[in-house]
Amino acid sequence: MHFPKLLGIASGLALSSSLAFAWSIDGVVKSKVSGRLLSGVKINTFNFGGYETTSAEDGTFSLSGGTDALPGMKVANMAIHMEGGMLTIYNADANNLKVSVIDALGKVLAQSNPGHVQGIVTLNFGKLARGAKFIRINADSDKATYMVTSKGVKALKKEGDLLPMLQFALDGYANLAYQMQAEVETGVTIEMVRPSSSSSTEVKPAESSSSQQVEPPKSSSSNAGSDEPIVVDCSGKTAKVGDKQNMSVTVDGKQRTFIMHIPSAYKGDKPVPLVIDYHPIGGSGNGEFGSSPYKAKTDPEGVITLYPDGTSKPGGMGNGWNVGPCCSNDDDVKFSYAMIDMLKEIACIDPQRIYATGFSMGGGMSNHVACMMSDVFAAVAPAAMDLNKTNSAQCKMSRPISVINFRGTNDPVCKYQGGDSGFNDGLNFLGAEGTFKFWAEKNGCTGSPSKNSNGCDEYSNCQDGVKVVLCTKQGGGHDYGDASIGWPFLKQFTLPASFVK
Repeated sequence: MHFPKLLGIASGLALSSSLAFAWSIDGVVKSKVSGRLLSGVKINTFNFGGYETTSAEDGTFSLSGGTDALPGMKVANMAIHMEGGMLTIYNADANNLKVSVIDALGKVLAQSNPGHVQGIVTLNFGKLARGAKFIRINADSDKATYMVTSKGVKALKKEGDLLPMLQFALDGYANLAYQMQAEVETGVTIEMVRPSSSSSTEVKPAESSSSQQVEPPKSSSSNAGSDEPIVVDCSGKTAKVGDKQNMSVTVDGKQRTFIMHIPSAYKGDKPVPLVIDYHPIGGSGNGEFGSSPYKAKTDPEGVITLYPDGTSKPGGMGNGWNVGPCCSNDDDVKFSYAMIDMLKEIACIDPQRIYATGFSMGGGMSNHVACMMSDVFAAVAPAAMDLNKTNSAQCKMSRPISVINFRGTNDPVCKYQGGDSGFNDGLNFLGAEGTFKFWAEKNGCTGSPSKNSNGCDEYSNCQDGVKVVLCTKQGGGHDYGDASIGWPFLKQFTLPASFVK
Protein backbone atom coordinates (compact mmCIF):
# COMPACT_ATOMS: atom_id res chain seq x y z
CA MET A 1 0.00 0.00 0.00
CA HIS A 2 1.38 3.40 -0.99
CA PHE A 3 0.94 6.74 0.82
CA PRO A 4 2.79 9.34 -1.33
CA LYS A 5 1.49 12.40 0.53
CA LEU A 6 2.23 10.83 3.88
CA LEU A 7 5.82 9.93 3.12
CA GLY A 8 6.44 13.22 1.41
CA ILE A 9 6.29 15.24 4.66
CA ALA A 10 8.86 13.18 6.56
CA SER A 11 11.36 16.06 6.94
CA GLY A 12 14.03 14.18 5.05
CA LEU A 13 13.42 10.91 6.89
CA ALA A 14 11.94 7.95 5.03
CA LEU A 15 10.87 4.46 6.03
CA SER A 16 9.56 1.53 4.03
CA SER A 17 7.21 -1.21 5.11
CA SER A 18 8.31 -3.45 2.24
CA LEU A 19 11.89 -3.83 3.41
CA ALA A 20 13.58 -5.64 6.27
CA PHE A 21 16.80 -5.38 8.27
CA ALA A 22 19.90 -3.58 7.01
CA TRP A 23 23.55 -4.60 7.22
CA SER A 24 26.68 -2.47 7.17
CA ILE A 25 30.38 -2.95 7.77
CA ASP A 26 33.40 -0.65 7.89
CA GLY A 27 37.05 -1.03 8.83
CA VAL A 28 40.56 -1.14 7.47
CA VAL A 29 42.59 -3.54 5.29
CA LYS A 30 46.30 -4.05 5.92
CA SER A 31 49.17 -6.45 5.32
CA LYS A 32 49.37 -9.09 8.03
CA VAL A 33 53.18 -9.23 7.78
CA SER A 34 54.23 -5.59 7.42
CA GLY A 35 51.15 -3.87 8.78
CA ARG A 36 51.06 -1.63 5.69
CA LEU A 37 47.62 -0.19 4.92
CA LEU A 38 46.36 -1.59 1.63
CA SER A 39 44.54 0.61 -0.87
CA GLY A 40 42.72 -0.57 -3.99
CA VAL A 41 41.46 -3.78 -2.38
CA LYS A 42 38.30 -4.91 -4.19
CA ILE A 43 35.56 -5.89 -1.74
CA ASN A 44 32.46 -7.78 -2.86
CA THR A 45 29.71 -9.95 -1.45
CA PHE A 46 29.50 -13.65 -2.29
CA ASN A 47 25.88 -14.22 -1.29
CA PHE A 48 24.28 -10.90 -2.24
CA GLY A 49 24.58 -9.62 -5.78
CA GLY A 50 25.54 -6.07 -6.71
CA TYR A 51 27.40 -4.83 -3.60
CA GLU A 52 31.03 -3.82 -4.00
CA THR A 53 33.54 -1.18 -2.99
CA THR A 54 37.31 -0.52 -2.96
CA SER A 55 39.51 0.33 0.00
CA ALA A 56 40.73 3.95 0.12
CA GLU A 57 44.36 5.18 0.16
CA ASP A 58 44.42 4.84 3.94
CA GLY A 59 43.11 1.27 3.73
CA THR A 60 39.63 2.12 5.04
CA PHE A 61 36.45 0.68 3.56
CA SER A 62 32.70 0.80 4.10
CA LEU A 63 29.92 -1.28 2.57
CA SER A 64 26.21 -1.55 3.35
CA GLY A 65 22.94 -2.67 1.84
CA GLY A 66 20.96 -5.86 1.44
CA THR A 67 18.06 -6.96 -0.77
CA ASP A 68 14.35 -6.42 -0.96
CA ALA A 69 12.17 -8.60 1.23
CA LEU A 70 8.50 -9.06 1.92
CA PRO A 71 7.55 -9.19 5.62
CA GLY A 72 4.45 -10.89 7.00
CA MET A 73 1.03 -9.63 5.95
CA LYS A 74 0.31 -7.73 9.18
CA VAL A 75 3.50 -5.71 8.85
CA ALA A 76 3.34 -5.42 5.06
CA ASN A 77 -0.06 -3.68 5.27
CA MET A 78 1.30 -0.97 7.56
CA ALA A 79 2.57 2.43 6.45
CA ILE A 80 5.16 4.10 8.68
CA HIS A 81 6.09 7.75 9.10
CA MET A 82 8.68 9.32 11.40
CA GLU A 83 9.46 12.96 12.08
CA GLY A 84 11.82 13.83 14.89
CA GLY A 85 10.92 11.58 17.81
CA MET A 86 7.34 11.04 16.64
CA LEU A 87 6.55 7.68 15.02
CA THR A 88 3.15 7.07 13.39
CA ILE A 89 1.96 3.68 12.16
CA TYR A 90 -1.03 3.53 9.81
CA ASN A 91 -3.21 0.44 9.13
CA ALA A 92 -2.01 -1.18 12.36
CA ASP A 93 -3.89 -4.35 13.25
CA ALA A 94 -2.40 -6.56 15.96
CA ASN A 95 -3.30 -8.06 19.32
CA ASN A 96 0.22 -7.38 20.53
CA LEU A 97 2.34 -4.63 18.96
CA LYS A 98 5.91 -3.97 20.08
CA VAL A 99 8.09 -1.19 18.66
CA SER A 100 11.84 -0.71 19.26
CA VAL A 101 14.08 2.21 18.24
CA ILE A 102 17.66 1.07 17.51
CA ASP A 103 20.91 2.91 16.81
CA ALA A 104 23.61 2.02 14.24
CA LEU A 105 25.41 -0.28 16.70
CA GLY A 106 22.28 -2.30 17.42
CA LYS A 107 21.58 -0.72 20.82
CA VAL A 108 17.90 -0.32 21.71
CA LEU A 109 17.37 3.37 22.44
CA ALA A 110 13.68 3.16 23.32
CA GLN A 111 10.85 0.65 23.31
CA SER A 112 7.06 0.74 23.44
CA ASN A 113 4.50 -2.04 23.75
CA PRO A 114 1.04 -0.55 23.26
CA GLY A 115 -0.55 -4.00 23.12
CA HIS A 116 -3.77 -4.38 21.10
CA VAL A 117 -3.96 -1.81 18.28
CA GLN A 118 -6.17 -1.14 15.29
CA GLY A 119 -6.00 1.78 12.87
CA ILE A 120 -3.54 4.61 13.56
CA VAL A 121 -0.92 4.39 16.32
CA THR A 122 1.21 7.39 17.33
CA LEU A 123 4.23 6.95 19.59
CA ASN A 124 6.29 9.86 20.92
CA PHE A 125 9.83 8.72 21.71
CA GLY A 126 11.07 12.31 22.06
CA LYS A 127 14.76 12.73 22.81
CA LEU A 128 15.14 8.96 23.24
CA ALA A 129 14.91 8.61 19.43
CA ARG A 130 18.04 10.69 18.79
CA GLY A 131 20.49 8.62 16.79
CA ALA A 132 17.76 6.27 15.56
CA LYS A 133 18.84 4.24 12.53
CA PHE A 134 16.37 1.37 12.66
CA ILE A 135 12.79 0.77 13.76
CA ARG A 136 11.91 -2.81 14.63
CA ILE A 137 8.22 -3.77 14.73
CA ASN A 138 6.71 -6.99 16.07
CA ALA A 139 3.03 -7.45 15.24
CA ASP A 140 1.85 -10.73 16.76
CA SER A 141 3.91 -13.36 14.89
CA ASP A 142 5.11 -10.98 12.15
CA LYS A 143 8.22 -8.86 12.41
CA ALA A 144 10.31 -6.53 10.28
CA THR A 145 13.03 -3.95 10.80
CA TYR A 146 13.19 -0.69 8.82
CA MET A 147 16.11 1.62 8.16
CA VAL A 148 15.89 5.39 8.72
CA THR A 149 18.02 7.42 6.32
CA SER A 150 18.34 11.10 5.47
CA LYS A 151 18.58 10.29 1.74
CA GLY A 152 15.57 8.05 1.38
CA VAL A 153 15.13 4.29 1.65
CA LYS A 154 18.10 2.04 1.04
CA ALA A 155 17.88 -1.57 -0.10
CA LEU A 156 17.90 -3.66 3.06
CA LYS A 157 18.69 -7.21 4.10
CA LYS A 158 15.95 -9.81 4.49
CA GLU A 159 14.79 -10.57 8.00
CA GLY A 160 16.14 -13.91 9.22
CA ASP A 161 18.44 -14.50 6.26
CA LEU A 162 22.14 -15.16 6.45
CA LEU A 163 24.52 -12.23 6.80
CA PRO A 164 26.84 -11.22 3.95
CA MET A 165 30.09 -13.02 3.23
CA LEU A 166 32.70 -10.66 1.79
CA GLN A 167 35.63 -11.26 -0.56
CA PHE A 168 38.77 -9.11 -0.29
CA ALA A 169 40.97 -9.27 -3.41
CA LEU A 170 44.19 -7.46 -4.34
CA ASP A 171 46.83 -8.38 -6.91
CA GLY A 172 49.83 -9.95 -5.18
CA TYR A 173 47.81 -11.09 -2.17
CA ALA A 174 45.76 -14.20 -1.50
CA ASN A 175 42.00 -13.65 -1.68
CA LEU A 176 40.38 -13.50 1.74
CA ALA A 177 36.80 -14.39 2.71
CA TYR A 178 35.14 -12.75 5.72
CA GLN A 179 31.78 -13.80 7.17
CA MET A 180 29.87 -11.06 8.98
CA GLN A 181 28.61 -12.07 12.42
CA ALA A 182 26.30 -9.12 13.12
CA GLU A 183 24.07 -6.82 11.09
CA VAL A 184 26.30 -3.84 11.91
CA GLU A 185 30.09 -4.20 12.27
CA THR A 186 32.43 -1.23 12.75
CA GLY A 187 36.20 -0.96 13.06
CA VAL A 188 36.86 -4.37 11.48
CA THR A 189 40.53 -5.13 10.71
CA ILE A 190 41.20 -7.31 7.67
CA GLU A 191 44.72 -8.73 7.36
CA MET A 192 45.84 -10.06 3.98
CA VAL A 193 48.89 -12.17 3.17
CA ARG A 194 50.88 -12.88 0.04
CA PRO A 195 50.33 -16.42 -1.30
CA SER A 196 53.14 -18.95 -1.12
CA SER A 197 54.41 -20.49 -4.32
CA SER A 198 52.89 -23.83 -3.33
CA SER A 199 49.37 -22.49 -2.88
CA SER A 200 48.37 -22.60 -6.52
CA THR A 201 45.01 -24.25 -6.91
CA GLU A 202 44.98 -25.00 -10.60
CA VAL A 203 43.27 -28.32 -11.18
CA LYS A 204 44.17 -30.31 -14.24
CA PRO A 205 41.15 -31.93 -15.85
CA ALA A 206 41.05 -35.69 -15.88
CA GLU A 207 40.68 -36.13 -19.61
CA SER A 208 39.16 -33.12 -21.34
CA SER A 209 39.24 -29.33 -21.14
CA SER A 210 37.56 -26.43 -22.87
CA SER A 211 40.41 -26.25 -25.41
CA GLN A 212 39.84 -29.79 -26.61
CA GLN A 213 37.22 -31.00 -29.04
CA VAL A 214 34.43 -32.55 -27.01
CA GLU A 215 32.29 -35.26 -28.50
CA PRO A 216 28.65 -34.18 -28.38
CA PRO A 217 26.15 -36.55 -26.79
CA LYS A 218 24.25 -39.01 -28.87
CA SER A 219 20.66 -37.97 -29.42
CA SER A 220 17.64 -40.23 -29.33
CA SER A 221 16.05 -38.14 -32.07
CA SER A 222 17.22 -36.03 -34.97
CA ASN A 223 14.68 -33.40 -33.96
CA ALA A 224 13.95 -32.68 -30.32
CA GLY A 225 10.46 -31.48 -31.21
CA SER A 226 9.44 -34.67 -33.02
CA ASP A 227 8.48 -36.52 -29.82
CA GLU A 228 4.82 -36.60 -28.90
CA PRO A 229 4.07 -34.49 -25.78
CA ILE A 230 3.52 -36.31 -22.50
CA VAL A 231 -0.05 -36.40 -21.18
CA VAL A 232 -0.10 -35.49 -17.47
CA ASP A 233 -2.96 -36.54 -15.20
CA CYS A 234 -3.50 -33.75 -12.66
CA SER A 235 -6.01 -35.65 -10.53
CA GLY A 236 -4.97 -36.61 -7.02
CA LYS A 237 -2.23 -33.98 -6.71
CA THR A 238 -2.22 -32.59 -3.16
CA ALA A 239 0.02 -29.49 -3.46
CA LYS A 240 -1.77 -26.20 -2.71
CA VAL A 241 -1.02 -22.56 -3.40
CA GLY A 242 1.44 -21.21 -0.83
CA ASP A 243 4.15 -18.54 -0.73
CA LYS A 244 6.96 -20.28 1.20
CA GLN A 245 6.31 -23.92 2.02
CA ASN A 246 9.13 -25.70 3.87
CA MET A 247 9.77 -29.13 2.38
CA SER A 248 12.31 -31.92 2.84
CA VAL A 249 13.48 -35.14 1.24
CA THR A 250 15.83 -37.81 2.53
CA VAL A 251 18.99 -38.32 0.47
CA ASP A 252 21.63 -40.86 1.52
CA GLY A 253 20.05 -41.01 4.97
CA LYS A 254 20.21 -37.22 5.44
CA GLN A 255 17.29 -34.81 5.48
CA ARG A 256 17.69 -32.14 2.80
CA THR A 257 15.48 -29.07 2.90
CA PHE A 258 14.03 -26.69 0.34
CA ILE A 259 11.30 -24.08 -0.10
CA MET A 260 8.42 -24.79 -2.47
CA HIS A 261 6.62 -21.73 -3.86
CA ILE A 262 3.27 -22.20 -5.61
CA PRO A 263 1.85 -18.90 -6.90
CA SER A 264 -1.83 -17.98 -6.90
CA ALA A 265 -1.96 -18.42 -10.70
CA TYR A 266 -1.47 -22.18 -10.21
CA LYS A 267 -4.87 -23.91 -10.43
CA GLY A 268 -3.80 -27.54 -10.43
CA ASP A 269 -5.94 -28.40 -13.45
CA LYS A 270 -3.16 -28.41 -16.03
CA PRO A 271 0.58 -29.12 -15.91
CA VAL A 272 2.88 -26.14 -15.30
CA PRO A 273 6.66 -25.67 -15.58
CA LEU A 274 9.00 -26.20 -12.62
CA VAL A 275 12.07 -24.02 -11.95
CA ILE A 276 14.80 -24.93 -9.43
CA ASP A 277 16.70 -21.83 -8.28
CA TYR A 278 20.08 -22.49 -6.57
CA HIS A 279 21.51 -20.02 -4.01
CA PRO A 280 25.11 -18.63 -3.80
CA ILE A 281 27.85 -19.79 -1.42
CA GLY A 282 26.96 -18.95 2.17
CA GLY A 283 23.34 -18.48 1.13
CA SER A 284 20.07 -20.29 1.70
CA GLY A 285 16.88 -21.24 -0.08
CA ASN A 286 15.11 -18.51 1.88
CA GLY A 287 17.66 -15.94 0.72
CA GLU A 288 17.34 -17.00 -2.91
CA PHE A 289 13.55 -16.86 -2.63
CA GLY A 290 13.77 -13.20 -1.64
CA SER A 291 16.54 -12.18 -4.04
CA SER A 292 16.04 -14.06 -7.30
CA PRO A 293 14.54 -12.02 -10.16
CA TYR A 294 12.88 -15.06 -11.75
CA LYS A 295 9.89 -15.43 -9.43
CA ALA A 296 8.42 -12.09 -10.59
CA LYS A 297 8.47 -13.41 -14.17
CA THR A 298 7.24 -16.95 -13.52
CA ASP A 299 4.51 -16.30 -10.90
CA PRO A 300 1.96 -14.82 -13.35
CA GLU A 301 2.21 -18.02 -15.40
CA GLY A 302 1.54 -20.33 -12.45
CA VAL A 303 5.07 -21.75 -12.53
CA ILE A 304 6.15 -23.66 -9.40
CA THR A 305 9.60 -22.69 -8.12
CA LEU A 306 11.91 -24.50 -5.68
CA TYR A 307 14.69 -22.95 -3.56
CA PRO A 308 16.92 -25.71 -2.15
CA ASP A 309 19.35 -25.38 0.77
CA GLY A 310 22.96 -26.36 0.14
CA THR A 311 25.22 -27.84 2.81
CA SER A 312 28.70 -27.01 4.07
CA LYS A 313 31.87 -28.96 4.69
CA PRO A 314 34.43 -28.46 7.49
CA GLY A 315 36.60 -25.44 6.80
CA GLY A 316 34.30 -24.27 4.01
CA MET A 317 32.65 -20.90 3.42
CA GLY A 318 29.12 -21.83 4.40
CA ASN A 319 26.32 -23.62 2.58
CA GLY A 320 27.21 -24.37 -1.03
CA TRP A 321 27.01 -27.03 -3.73
CA ASN A 322 29.12 -30.03 -4.59
CA VAL A 323 30.35 -28.73 -7.96
CA GLY A 324 33.98 -29.69 -7.58
CA PRO A 325 36.70 -29.97 -4.92
CA CYS A 326 34.96 -27.38 -2.75
CA CYS A 327 32.14 -26.62 -0.85
CA SER A 328 29.98 -29.61 0.04
CA ASN A 329 30.43 -33.35 0.52
CA ASP A 330 26.78 -34.15 -0.23
CA ASP A 331 25.42 -35.46 -3.52
CA ASP A 332 23.50 -32.44 -4.81
CA VAL A 333 22.67 -34.09 -8.12
CA LYS A 334 20.90 -36.87 -6.23
CA PHE A 335 19.22 -34.20 -4.07
CA SER A 336 17.95 -32.44 -7.21
CA TYR A 337 16.55 -35.68 -8.62
CA ALA A 338 14.81 -36.34 -5.29
CA MET A 339 13.14 -32.90 -5.24
CA ILE A 340 11.88 -33.35 -8.79
CA ASP A 341 10.54 -36.84 -8.04
CA MET A 342 8.64 -35.47 -5.02
CA LEU A 343 7.14 -32.62 -7.04
CA LYS A 344 5.95 -35.01 -9.74
CA GLU A 345 4.02 -36.87 -7.06
CA ILE A 346 2.37 -33.94 -5.28
CA ALA A 347 1.98 -31.19 -7.91
CA CYS A 348 0.80 -31.01 -11.49
CA ILE A 349 4.08 -30.18 -13.18
CA ASP A 350 5.03 -30.72 -16.80
CA PRO A 351 7.97 -33.18 -16.84
CA GLN A 352 9.07 -31.78 -20.19
CA ARG A 353 9.38 -28.22 -18.83
CA ILE A 354 11.75 -28.41 -15.85
CA TYR A 355 14.43 -25.71 -15.71
CA ALA A 356 17.32 -24.59 -13.51
CA THR A 357 18.82 -21.22 -12.68
CA GLY A 358 21.03 -19.78 -9.93
CA PHE A 359 23.37 -17.00 -8.90
CA SER A 360 27.11 -17.18 -8.12
CA MET A 361 27.82 -20.72 -6.88
CA GLY A 362 24.15 -21.34 -7.66
CA GLY A 363 25.06 -20.44 -11.23
CA GLY A 364 27.85 -22.98 -11.00
CA MET A 365 25.33 -25.56 -9.78
CA SER A 366 22.89 -24.85 -12.62
CA ASN A 367 25.77 -25.23 -15.10
CA HIS A 368 26.63 -28.48 -13.30
CA VAL A 369 23.13 -29.98 -13.54
CA ALA A 370 23.08 -29.16 -17.25
CA CYS A 371 26.07 -31.50 -17.49
CA MET A 372 24.83 -34.21 -15.16
CA MET A 373 21.02 -34.00 -15.43
CA SER A 374 20.21 -33.24 -19.06
CA ASP A 375 17.78 -36.16 -18.87
CA VAL A 376 15.37 -34.08 -16.72
CA PHE A 377 16.21 -30.39 -17.28
CA ALA A 378 14.98 -28.86 -20.53
CA ALA A 379 17.29 -25.81 -20.28
CA VAL A 380 19.30 -23.82 -17.72
CA ALA A 381 20.11 -20.14 -17.06
CA PRO A 382 23.18 -19.73 -14.80
CA ALA A 383 24.47 -16.33 -13.65
CA ALA A 384 27.82 -15.11 -12.29
CA MET A 385 29.73 -18.41 -12.34
CA ASP A 386 31.19 -20.70 -14.98
CA LEU A 387 31.99 -24.36 -15.18
CA ASN A 388 35.24 -25.29 -13.48
CA LYS A 389 37.82 -27.64 -14.94
CA THR A 390 36.99 -30.42 -12.49
CA ASN A 391 33.30 -30.88 -13.19
CA SER A 392 33.56 -29.91 -16.87
CA ALA A 393 36.05 -32.74 -17.32
CA GLN A 394 33.50 -35.13 -15.82
CA CYS A 395 30.49 -33.78 -17.75
CA LYS A 396 28.14 -36.64 -18.66
CA MET A 397 25.32 -35.44 -20.88
CA SER A 398 22.45 -37.63 -21.97
CA ARG A 399 21.43 -35.29 -24.77
CA PRO A 400 22.04 -31.76 -26.10
CA ILE A 401 20.70 -29.07 -23.72
CA SER A 402 20.08 -25.33 -24.16
CA VAL A 403 22.14 -23.02 -21.92
CA ILE A 404 22.12 -19.25 -21.42
CA ASN A 405 24.85 -17.81 -19.19
CA PHE A 406 24.83 -14.26 -17.76
CA ARG A 407 28.24 -12.74 -16.97
CA GLY A 408 29.81 -9.37 -16.16
CA THR A 409 33.18 -8.37 -17.60
CA ASN A 410 34.28 -6.84 -14.27
CA ASP A 411 33.10 -9.67 -12.03
CA PRO A 412 35.76 -9.82 -9.27
CA VAL A 413 34.47 -13.03 -7.67
CA CYS A 414 34.29 -15.26 -10.75
CA LYS A 415 36.56 -13.49 -13.21
CA TYR A 416 35.26 -13.18 -16.75
CA GLN A 417 38.52 -14.50 -18.19
CA GLY A 418 38.47 -17.52 -15.85
CA GLY A 419 41.32 -19.13 -13.95
CA ASP A 420 42.01 -19.97 -10.33
CA SER A 421 39.39 -18.84 -7.80
CA GLY A 422 42.13 -17.53 -5.49
CA PHE A 423 40.76 -19.30 -2.41
CA ASN A 424 42.79 -22.49 -2.50
CA ASP A 425 39.54 -24.42 -2.93
CA GLY A 426 40.41 -26.36 -6.08
CA LEU A 427 38.10 -24.32 -8.31
CA ASN A 428 39.66 -23.29 -11.61
CA PHE A 429 37.14 -21.77 -14.00
CA LEU A 430 36.90 -22.03 -17.77
CA GLY A 431 35.91 -18.35 -17.97
CA ALA A 432 32.79 -16.89 -19.56
CA GLU A 433 33.91 -17.36 -23.14
CA GLY A 434 35.54 -20.70 -22.35
CA THR A 435 32.27 -21.98 -20.87
CA PHE A 436 30.39 -20.60 -23.89
CA LYS A 437 32.65 -22.50 -26.30
CA PHE A 438 32.54 -25.61 -24.12
CA TRP A 439 28.73 -25.74 -24.31
CA ALA A 440 28.84 -25.11 -28.06
CA GLU A 441 31.16 -28.11 -28.51
CA LYS A 442 29.14 -30.34 -26.18
CA ASN A 443 25.94 -29.48 -28.04
CA GLY A 444 27.40 -30.02 -31.50
CA CYS A 445 26.99 -26.38 -32.56
CA THR A 446 28.44 -25.40 -35.91
CA GLY A 447 29.46 -22.09 -37.43
CA SER A 448 30.20 -18.92 -35.48
CA PRO A 449 28.03 -17.23 -32.88
CA SER A 450 26.00 -14.15 -33.81
CA LYS A 451 24.23 -11.41 -31.87
CA ASN A 452 20.60 -12.21 -31.08
CA SER A 453 17.75 -9.73 -30.54
CA ASN A 454 18.86 -9.17 -26.92
CA GLY A 455 22.43 -8.33 -27.91
CA CYS A 456 23.74 -11.64 -26.56
CA ASP A 457 26.13 -13.98 -28.38
CA GLU A 458 24.28 -17.06 -29.62
CA TYR A 459 25.05 -20.37 -31.27
CA SER A 460 21.76 -21.24 -32.96
CA ASN A 461 22.87 -24.01 -35.33
CA CYS A 462 23.20 -26.79 -32.74
CA GLN A 463 22.16 -30.42 -32.48
CA ASP A 464 18.45 -31.12 -31.94
CA GLY A 465 17.54 -27.45 -32.16
CA VAL A 466 19.13 -26.38 -28.86
CA LYS A 467 20.80 -22.99 -28.40
CA VAL A 468 23.88 -21.84 -26.51
CA VAL A 469 23.89 -18.18 -25.42
CA LEU A 470 26.26 -15.87 -23.54
CA CYS A 471 24.85 -12.56 -22.31
CA THR A 472 27.77 -10.32 -21.36
CA LYS A 473 27.27 -7.08 -19.43
CA GLN A 474 30.16 -4.76 -20.23
CA GLY A 475 31.49 -3.36 -16.96
CA GLY A 476 29.08 -5.61 -15.05
CA GLY A 477 30.05 -7.13 -11.72
CA HIS A 478 28.99 -10.14 -9.66
CA ASP A 479 25.22 -10.02 -10.03
CA TYR A 480 22.04 -11.84 -10.98
CA GLY A 481 21.19 -12.35 -14.63
CA ASP A 482 18.36 -10.65 -16.48
CA ALA A 483 15.23 -12.72 -15.88
CA SER A 484 13.35 -10.78 -18.57
CA ILE A 485 15.76 -12.44 -21.01
CA GLY A 486 16.38 -15.67 -19.11
CA TRP A 487 12.80 -16.81 -18.58
CA PRO A 488 11.62 -16.35 -22.21
CA PHE A 489 14.74 -18.25 -23.28
CA LEU A 490 14.12 -21.15 -20.89
CA LYS A 491 10.43 -21.68 -21.56
CA GLN A 492 10.84 -22.06 -25.32
CA PHE A 493 12.56 -25.44 -24.79
CA THR A 494 11.04 -28.77 -23.81
CA LEU A 495 12.60 -32.07 -22.84
CA PRO A 496 12.08 -34.75 -25.53
CA ALA A 497 9.33 -37.11 -24.41
CA SER A 498 11.61 -40.12 -24.84
CA PHE A 499 13.61 -38.92 -21.80
CA VAL A 500 10.63 -38.58 -19.46
CA LYS A 501 10.70 -41.34 -16.86
